[in-house]
Amino acid sequence: MLTMKIRKPRHAFTLLEIMIVVSIIAILMGAAIYKLGGNVEYARHQAVATDVQSIGTQLRLYESMNGFFPSTEQGLQALVTAPDSDPKPTRWYQLFKELPKDPWHNPYIYRNPGVKNPNGYDLYSAGPNRVDDNGAGDDDWGGG
Repeated sequence: MLTMKIRKPRHAFTLLEIMIVVSIIAILMGAAIYKLGGNVEYARHQAVATDVQSIGTQLRLYESMNGFFPSTEQGLQALVTAPDSDPKPTRWYQLFKELPKDPWHNPYIYRNPGVKNPNGYDLYSAGPNRVDDNGAGDDDWGGG
C-alpha cells in the first residue's frame, strides 16, 4: 500500500512580508521624528523664555536693592559676584551661584541701556546661529 505523507502547513513569514513590515515601521518612525523636530525647537524657545524671566526677576531684585541695574560692562556677572567697577552696588547679594546658559550653551546677552529697550535693559539669547544680531535675525528674546 502506498502511503502519502501529509504535510503540515508551516506558519512562517516570507521574506517579502518581513520587508513590507520593516518598510512600514521605517516610514512611521520617519514621520514621528519629523513631527517631533518642531517640538525640540519649541522646547528651546520655552527654555529661553523661562531663563529670561528668571534672570529678569533677579535683575529687578538687584535694582530694588541698589536703585539701578548693572551696567553693560558689569553684565549679568554682577548677579554672581560683586562688581568692582562703577556703579558699585550699596547692597549686594549673590543672586545666582552661576549664570544659566541658553539652550545652545552660550551666555545670555545683556545690555543696559538697551537697544530695543532704551529706558531699560535688553536680555536675550543669540539663538541657534550663536551670533548676536543686535536683536535681528534668529535672536530669541523669550517672548511669546
